[in-house]
Amino acid sequence: MKYGYFDDDNKEYVITNPETPSPWINYFGTEGFYSIFSNTGGGYSFYRDALLRRLTRYRYNDVPADLNGRCFYLREDGPGGELWSPLWKPVMNSLDSYECRHGMGYTSITSEKAGIRTDGLFFVPPGQNCEIHSLRVTNTSNQKRNLKLYSYIEFCLWNAQDDQTNFQRNLNTGEVEVDGGTIYHLTEYRERRNHYSFYSLNRLPDGWDTDRESFLGQNRGAGNPVMVAEGRSGNSIAAGWSPCASHRIDISLEPGQSESFVFVLGYIENPEESKWTGEHRPNKNPAAEMISRFSTDAAVEAALGTLKEYWSGKMSCFSVSSGNEKLDRMVNTWNQYQCMVTYNLSRSASLYESGIGRGIGFRDTNQDLLGIMHMEPAKSRQRLIDVASIQLQTGGAFHQYQPLTKKGNDAIGGDFNDDPLWLIIAVAAYIKETGDFGLLNEEVPFADHTGYPSEDSRGAVMADHLKRAFHFINENRGPHGLPLIGRNLNCFSTNPDESFQTVVNRNSDTAESVLIAAMLVYAGREYAALCRAAGGPFIAEAEYTERAVAEMSSIILSEGWDGEWFLRAYDAESRKVGSSENTEGRIFIEPQGFCGMAGIGADLGYNIQALDSVAKHLAHEYGIDILAPAYTSYDLSKGEITSYPPG
Repeated sequence: MKYGYFDDDNKEYVITNPETPSPWINYFGTEGFYSIFSNTGGGYSFYRDALLRRLTRYRYNDVPADLNGRCFYLREDGPGGELWSPLWKPVMNSLDSYECRHGMGYTSITSEKAGIRTDGLFFVPPGQNCEIHSLRVTNTSNQKRNLKLYSYIEFCLWNAQDDQTNFQRNLNTGEVEVDGGTIYHLTEYRERRNHYSFYSLNRLPDGWDTDRESFLGQNRGAGNPVMVAEGRSGNSIAAGWSPCASHRIDISLEPGQSESFVFVLGYIENPEESKWTGEHRPNKNPAAEMISRFSTDAAVEAALGTLKEYWSGKMSCFSVSSGNEKLDRMVNTWNQYQCMVTYNLSRSASLYESGIGRGIGFRDTNQDLLGIMHMEPAKSRQRLIDVASIQLQTGGAFHQYQPLTKKGNDAIGGDFNDDPLWLIIAVAAYIKETGDFGLLNEEVPFADHTGYPSEDSRGAVMADHLKRAFHFINENRGPHGLPLIGRNLNCFSTNPDESFQTVVNRNSDTAESVLIAAMLVYAGREYAALCRAAGGPFIAEAEYTERAVAEMSSIILSEGWDGEWFLRAYDAESRKVGSSENTEGRIFIEPQGFCGMAGIGADLGYNIQALDSVAKHLAHEYGIDILAPAYTSYDLSKGEITSYPPG
């Protein structure tokens, strides 16, 4: 591996070359403040919701990628003084040495250039709404060095989508204040907002800038800011346009001498009654307290120690010693870490999902919960309540919700008929892990058509949600007796300007899913066992479910088995999808896996035969294909899945 290696003792991945094929990112945050942090300092930060509470700007589709984020510059004093970025980007001058260590919720980046070593540490402390940037600069040469260190971030105007589109307003609203070493981002605080962000330095800077154009200069980018090139600061105050935060520190180092600096990127919400401390004076007391808490190297080290203890405790809940180094590494460390990350962000924010187009997915977050219940039972319980709250009284569900508002939304469509079954699977897993049958009687209203709790469903409990979910799938079937597939296979789109996810141009009670049928069997067995364990009034529901499971198992055997593998579906014309009768898309991976998990035809050897077919037709050196052979042309009846280039 020419870019790095695993350090198992420290639970870190070490990157030794900054020019990775794409930004290699870490995820910070354990509560409400989250950050995406690349191996060169790129990415962005937000509070709870990557759409509605974005703190820093990020430019997707930048070329080169990942140029903005947390930018630091070092410049040698004097005419023609050398300029570089200790995190490599955005200047991208060659470094004499570079090492990035992505750990559990933190990243350290160490580099050296021309006899100057920089040690950077970046993380979000547990329970705090801030991101710490700690830099130590050391003179490793044999002569005195005079340097200038610059910081630079660009503030996002809160709503990440509006920030990129509504320029006629945004260019008039940007507002900042400079108070000592702290640059406050106060855009719209005078209006409806009770929150602000800030970027602080634990000493008085020698200069600052808060206006992006003043710092970068006209016709320049982050790779060569005019202020850094000229070795000065403009002490600019943004009034509209694009607010940023840059500190300049003049450094003089004898041979072997070091200086350290702590920057804090923070978020503050003030109660309405204490929003102001005087006329037009925002309440900065909570910010001052937060800044003071992390003002020294010792405080930063203590906070990092707390973060490491947090992750050590989470990782200690489960471990395996298999004798296979790679398996143990992934199961004991990286898979559990990844599960916690996906719970926290639920795929809503990364460098590949912009944090704008979606919130927390109904299906996604139920899946994510399966990986963290042993580490976070209390958080799992609350998330189950949150996700059940966007289920409709029909038993169907909104496909996602915004984490800040918890309001169900159809931003990427709805009517995906596998969604409700995932709630059953997740609740059953939670109760098996915790023994908390009380969740079944927890009051959880259904959502109405607006995505908010329905007033006429007050008094509904979690058990009602599971019942509606199972009955919704079992009682909505097509001609073969299999569950209806919902939106999938019912989008007949010929217009490139409409979304596959949201367009409604044909409603069908014909298209059916073998995958959802297998899920119904799998989830139904879990649901029936849960009902029997709960006892009392749940026994009748257990008996209903067991009959439904037996019936659906038989239907899958008669209508879903293709001879060597399981079908994927029947389309809106009742034609087979994922069959040996098809020229393309003959076999799909999902029904083979779920039918096997559900034990469909296990006594006939069908599950083994289906997985043998996967090995024969789908498995390759780099993984398993979704389907084969690939579709080579657009098929109106199948829609989006046939719209991708083959392979």
